[in-house]
Amino acid sequence: MKKVFIYFWVFLLVFFLLPAMLTKKDVEAKVPENNANENTEQTENINNNTYDYKNYGTIKLLHTSTGEVEELPLDTYLCNVVSSEMPVDFEMEALKAQAVVARTYTIYKIQNKKHNNADICDDSSCCQAWISKEDRLARWDEDKRESNWAKIEQSVNETKGKIITYEGKPINAFFHSNSGGTTELPVNVWGGGTEYPYLQVVETAGEEGYAQYSSEATFTKDELIEKLKTKYEDITIDFNNDEDLKILDYTDSGRVKTVKFGNHELSGTETRSLLGLKSTNFEIIRGDGNIKFAVKGYGHGVGMSQTGADTLAKEGKNYEDIIKHFYVGVEIQDINSL
Repeated sequence: MKKVFIYFWVFLLVFFLLPAMLTKKDVEAKVPENNANENTEQTENINNNTYDYKNYGTIKLLHTSTGEVEELPLDTYLCNVVSSEMPVDFEMEALKAQAVVARTYTIYKIQNKKHNNADICDDSSCCQAWISKEDRLARWDEDKRESNWAKIEQSVNETKGKIITYEGKPINAFFHSNSGGTTELPVNVWGGGTEYPYLQVVETAGEEGYAQYSSEATFTKDELIEKLKTKYEDITIDFNNDEDLKILDYTDSGRVKTVKFGNHELSGTETRSLLGLKSTNFEIIRGDGNIKFAVKGYGHGVGMSQTGADTLAKEGKNYEDIIKHFYVGVEIQDINSL
């Protein structure tokens, strides 16, 4: 009976338990190997993020300070643009959105040339800002230079070849610093002939947490008159009459459309320019003999708000979500498909 019992357990061991143990070990051994291969491939794809531009692989950049035209790879140029246009401590998805917007803006400029001998210039008031890598690094703390530049390169490299299109064509990808919560229509900034269906009034919450959200400009009555006289020499304002200094109407986004300054009516954009205000979203406050302009937002307000992009990124939105929030009805397209 004892021998039968022993034979029974040997039978179980040989035919059931041992094969099961060997099978489990084999499966456990294979899983890490497969994961390791997959991770290696992903790492190689990130580190070797190359893109073969069929067209637009290089651009001609006009340096406005010297008149020199430099030819350089598109994505090298974009690293300099992104590092100049957006704070490096913004979220990665916001930086990636900026990279795609800047790439799109560049292609639009190439297709709609403004400079005879160059594709685009380094003046932000004309095209978009640009700073050399050396100058950019010099402005960062030494211990952050390498990691900051790596972050900028990552934002460009992980969006290689991506542009924003509307009906299959690159858009005029305007952007600005802070919308004050609501973007603006281009017609209210640059007048007729600048209507783009993808540039609409959109709202973005959370921008009030940024330094660019609010500002003030205060003038004495004489200072205000002198500022306005640089263009309107005959201007007169009766400061005792509330009707002589007031906002007359607003745009759909809540920005100032027209202001009455005594014997002249000025547009909000002209007022902003003459008084050096950061946006046309302002109110006029009288007090203590001074005139204060309380301003919300920074920039013309058209297209993507950079702080708005960072806000959306902090909410978990990716760069495509961010772009499609600010540009209505667009697609993210491969540049080689143009």
